[in-house]
Amino acid sequence: MDKPMKPVPRPAPESEPYWKAAHEHRLEIPQCDDCSHHWFPPSRTCPNCLSPNMHWQQVSGRGKVFSFVIYDRVYHPAFAEDVPYVVALIELEEGPRLISNVVGIPPDDVRCEMPVEVFFDDVTETASVPKFRPR
Repeated sequence: MDKPMKPVPRPAPESEPYWKAAHEHRLEIPQCDDCSHHWFPPSRTCPNCLSPNMHWQQVSGRGKVFSFVIYDRVYHPAFAEDVPYVVALIELEEGPRLISNVVGIPPDDVRCEMPVEVFFDDVTETASVPKFRPR
């Protein structure tokens, strides 16, 4: 029997630059041209000043665990071999928070405020997913 495939990202128009950069192993998020605010998830206007003037900015990829959960149950058969795994809200040094996995550490050792850095999991030849590991 074939092993089930994990779902791959299906970008919305607003997030296409994020996923393209991830595939090239860069972490990029929107930055406002008027007030310099960074934000995530992507949108067409700055949530700080409502300006439509923005660009995609490469960020450091460093941050800290803001909050997390440990999944001990298999919700999708493709993740059966990964259980237990950590899903975390990562607060980037630049301010925004994004949801990802923390890997490279036993799940029970993950802590809030733990410093982490991004790396990219090449899940297919055309898709890479940003994940985080301790730094």
